[in-house]
Amino acid sequence: MLFNLAIAATILITGALLSLPALRKAPVWRAMVTPLASIIGSGFLVLGPLLNHAYGRFAPLAMALLCLVAWGYGAAIRDNIRAIGDEGTAKPVWAESLASALLGFAFMVSVAYYLNLFGSFALSLTPIASPFNARLMTSAIYALILVVGWTRGFKTLERMEYASVALKLAIIAGLLLALAVFTGGKAVEGTLVISEVHETGWAALTLGFGLIVTVQGFETSRYLGAQYKAKTRINSMRLAQIVSTAIYLIYIALVTYAFDPAGMSLSETAIVDMMGVISPLLPLVLVAAALAAQFSAAVADTGGSGGLIAELSRQRITQRHAYALTVAVGLGITWVADVFQIIAYASRAFAAYYAVQAAIAAWRVWPDKPLRAAQHAGLALLAVAIAIFGTPIE
Repeated sequence: MLFNLAIAATILITGALLSLPALRKAPVWRAMVTPLASIIGSGFLVLGPLLNHAYGRFAPLAMALLCLVAWGYGAAIRDNIRAIGDEGTAKPVWAESLASALLGFAFMVSVAYYLNLFGSFALSLTPIASPFNARLMTSAIYALILVVGWTRGFKTLERMEYASVALKLAIIAGLLLALAVFTGGKAVEGTLVISEVHETGWAALTLGFGLIVTVQGFETSRYLGAQYKAKTRINSMRLAQIVSTAIYLIYIALVTYAFDPAGMSLSETAIVDMMGVISPLLPLVLVAAALAAQFSAAVADTGGSGGLIAELSRQRITQRHAYALTVAVGLGITWVADVFQIIAYASRAFAAYYAVQAAIAAWRVWPDKPLRAAQHAGLALLAVAIAIFGTPIE
């Protein structure tokens, strides 16, 4: 009882602190909310069970490598923000247009990723949970988003962003407290889990490629120029990646050595069953966090995709029609692929975008910073490999 009260108190106190007016109005924090909301989104829900199942005791290392690669692409995009500055002019224009087109497509796939997780988590604690019913739920949410986007735009739904981020971070704080106590107890008892590795060699590498989308989201800072100066966007993106990396590494380390994947079935909602072992409160709050996170992220990416498509078509395709296109693509993906396949598709789409951004960054810093240019060029090649070879977990 006291344990559950401590979890609830942690969630409430963290939520209250994040709701303080002074913090809400701080420019860097406000600019940090959007990338942080995207980075610590769906990935947080699926990465724990997935990495534990695939990489066993080396799951924290796999997580660290994912965050390191994400940091490299974040550094490339920060260099691009620095080069463009506050004026918003971007050369080479054709390359920026290509990057925007790839990002628009990646948004379409990521919306499918978010909403399919929404469908799965929405039904996870009900007796009607099944892949077919989850797809029906996903389709219904797509219909809702299309109706709202078509008739009213997304301003009303976008107001949910800060509240959903605060809720999600508060619940994560409670989750990490519960995991720390649970894993600490196992350490004291000498019963920590050192599980076997299931994926090795090329299969392990390509699976990692297929997970890059789970740490994606920092690139949104690149497109907040209308709201924030370049320096603020650079600093807020860097801070968002540092905070998300710390949260992910602590979370994965605690999950890895507390749970044996051999005795659990792997699914997109496996985290709910895992946390139910610790406290009956955690599944309920996790589902609440999942629904808030997936819905707000899907709205944001639908809006982003619509805006990019309208811009690239020079308004020949209106934002309303772009929303309809995003929904049509997402529904098609929903009914032909499972969540783990969609994660791999989204990773490959974002990797193509990162390849172009890293290549642009290499071009911009050459020849003044040859080592940094080489780093960006190497990351561009890595992104091409991720786009080609990224695979879902079997």
